[in-house]
Amino acid sequence: MSRFVPSRFALACLFALVPVLPSDATAGPPELAGLDAAYPSLDALYLDLHRNPELSRHEEKTAAKLAARLRALGFEVTEHVGGHGIVGVLRNGKGPTVLVRTDMDALPVKEQTGLPYASTVVTKNDAGEIVPVMHACGHDIHMASWIGAATLLANGKERWRGTLIFVGQPAEEVVSGAQAMVDDGFLKRFPKPDFAIAIHDTQIHPSGQVGFVAGPAFANIDSIDITFHGKGGHGAAPHRTIDPVLMAARAVVTLQSIVAREVNPFDQAVVTVGTFHAGTKRNVIPDDAKLELTVRSYKPEVRKQLVAAIARIAKAEAAASGATREPTIFVNPNESAQAVVNDPGLTDRLAAALRRSLGAANVVATDPVMGSEDFGVFGAAAGVPSVMLRVGAAEPSEFAKAKAAGTQIPGPHNAGFAPDRERTIRTGVSTFTISVLELLGRPAGSL
Repeated sequence: MSRFVPSRFALACLFALVPVLPSDATAGPPELAGLDAAYPSLDALYLDLHRNPELSRHEEKTAAKLAARLRALGFEVTEHVGGHGIVGVLRNGKGPTVLVRTDMDALPVKEQTGLPYASTVVTKNDAGEIVPVMHACGHDIHMASWIGAATLLANGKERWRGTLIFVGQPAEEVVSGAQAMVDDGFLKRFPKPDFAIAIHDTQIHPSGQVGFVAGPAFANIDSIDITFHGKGGHGAAPHRTIDPVLMAARAVVTLQSIVAREVNPFDQAVVTVGTFHAGTKRNVIPDDAKLELTVRSYKPEVRKQLVAAIARIAKAEAAASGATREPTIFVNPNESAQAVVNDPGLTDRLAAALRRSLGAANVVATDPVMGSEDFGVFGAAAGVPSVMLRVGAAEPSEFAKAKAAGTQIPGPHNAGFAPDRERTIRTGVSTFTISVLELLGRPAGSL
């Protein structure tokens, strides 16, 4: 049996496919000096956060851990801003002010990664239900990266001048935490930022790679509840009832016609029915049936069109069933948010800085998504440019295999989401740190 020995060219091609961040401080960009020394502590923090996730608006212990880390680095820390939000301020002479944000909350998902540090947490949600909890959106990656950047910047003040505002935001998963912090006087209580930056991990890029979108990046979100009101009765005598289950079932199907037949095909729109609640027993027709929808868009006029069409269809289905009462339609203001629009000039500036430090192959343009975020609230409220960058989280060889097979590895909001943690955290730290140094400048001779 002969043994295959790859040529130097083949090996070069193979390794060229895998983004590589320097793991040696002496070999890497000087602005990342200290990352190797800091990483073991960041890894320990990540594992702790992953094992001990907390739901939206319940991030008490998570926030306390981050606040303690910032204080140890010399930040002036304020807790309980807009709930469990934290704000750390670090001043270092005259210069711009940069807001650096991480989110902190987890999701009601039962982890199925099989990892030795998988979450086994179960808790009560706001409705009093017992639910499992997992950092299924990678906010633990964001937090570890955020603390890593705070560490490098606090220990490298000779490289920058200005003010840092490190924001630990609660309740991102219900898109209400940023507004809660603003409503709690964020812009009056702390220095006004000149720029705002954030990151989000993703499985659509391999770890070690940074993606950027100039312009609209995350969609508008509207969270809509529809409750159909009928007349309950015995399942064996449906003619004596007005069946709300039938109304709701027909509405689930008809609602899909909005995007398919009413929205301009060149406009992005999503209408998803995520939950259907009705009844308690198979032979009892209930009085009510409830649907919970998530609705996504980019253009304001499309957003209004979708909400109006949903209401029209719900009322029409109720009328078609002979309902004596119109359905109750509730657009939840606490779980709705505007699109995140990355400032094009700031995006291009940060992408160029990241390419210089991490290599052009590791910093790539990517596509907008229909997922939603409330990070844009900070930039909009302050009237300053903001940008959210994507950080690849997929292990490179697994990413390559999935791409070749035409499949995808589990990503955010999936019970199997397992980021390639070291490379992803290092990339997150690098992305935050390089971006801040680009905005705050580097005194001559500091490098």
